[in-house]
Amino acid sequence: MASFHSLYSQIQIHGPHDEGIPLRGHEFPRIGKPFLSRWIGKIGDPQIGPTYLGFCGIASLICGFIAIEIIGLNFLAQVKWNPVAFIEGIAWHRLDPPDAKWGFSPFVPLEEGGWWIMAGFFLTASILLWWGRIYLRAKALGMNTHVAWAFASAIFLYLSLGFIRPMLMGSWHEAPPFGIIPHLNWTASFSVLYGNFYYNPFHCFSIAFLYGSVLLFAMHGGTILATSRFGGERETEEIMDRGTAAERGALFWRWCMGFNATFESVHRWAYWFAVLTTFTGAIGILLTGTVVDNWYLWGVKWGLAPDYPQTYPDMVLPPEIAEQVRAAADSSQTAVDTLPPPPPAMEGAP
Repeated sequence: MASFHSLYSQIQIHGPHDEGIPLRGHEFPRIGKPFLSRWIGKIGDPQIGPTYLGFCGIASLICGFIAIEIIGLNFLAQVKWNPVAFIEGIAWHRLDPPDAKWGFSPFVPLEEGGWWIMAGFFLTASILLWWGRIYLRAKALGMNTHVAWAFASAIFLYLSLGFIRPMLMGSWHEAPPFGIIPHLNWTASFSVLYGNFYYNPFHCFSIAFLYGSVLLFAMHGGTILATSRFGGERETEEIMDRGTAAERGALFWRWCMGFNATFESVHRWAYWFAVLTTFTGAIGILLTGTVVDNWYLWGVKWGLAPDYPQTYPDMVLPPEIAEQVRAAADSSQTAVDTLPPPPPAMEGAP
């Protein structure tokens, strides 16, 4: 029986470098020479490289670099090109979307939100190209495309925030700004503006799937480590030919969680919980302002939120005071009605 190895005392494999499967003639070459790292080996495979970028990878890095340059140079310009102030306020710098007066037009002056549109375009192109790289690499290696579609769920949330919902609302101004703290402030104000986002049921689903995926991944990782003395880390072998590690892990889950989880099914559970975190979050974003204007009132209507009692009673004025207030309002309106009309504009005046 193999002895148990912790994170700090695990065995690392040091052998001939793995160059990967042969590339087809039309593919880009791999980049870099493989080498082994003892410290990287403490958290995974000790080999680093070679890396395959291909057309999608190279184009993605170029577009990502352009987006970061646009955002970074705008941040730097906001502090008068002072590098010290740039670093000190890195968390507070912001690049805002166009004002509501521009609607959803792609043609906005650079200083009034055009830089934001340009940065968003190149950032989106970079992300989509990277998705293409993931998909094509999976197909080239004979794998299924689960990773690409999981990434697509996160991209759906990103596009819902910065493109799809602003398009439905007819204004770029509905999108969040670029910047760390400005983005967090936008999130808080977004929740308040639409009546407390916590009552959005799809936000509830998203948080439940988020915490659920954390629990599933942590329990699965703990189970594998706990059964590694029986070869539990060789999950593919345990799926194909269940051994004592898989049996003990399933027994533990049945006793602790009340249901069976196999070495394969736990990955499906964790995968779908993670994918649905961003997918349900995107649905909640798209419904806000387009279908539901106030999530608290929606929650009260459907019994999700409590209808808070009125804290202060209605104020009833004595009749004589009410009559004085009414007379003052009437006199004010009369004074406004008797104001002379404004003089006509002079010819040639703007």
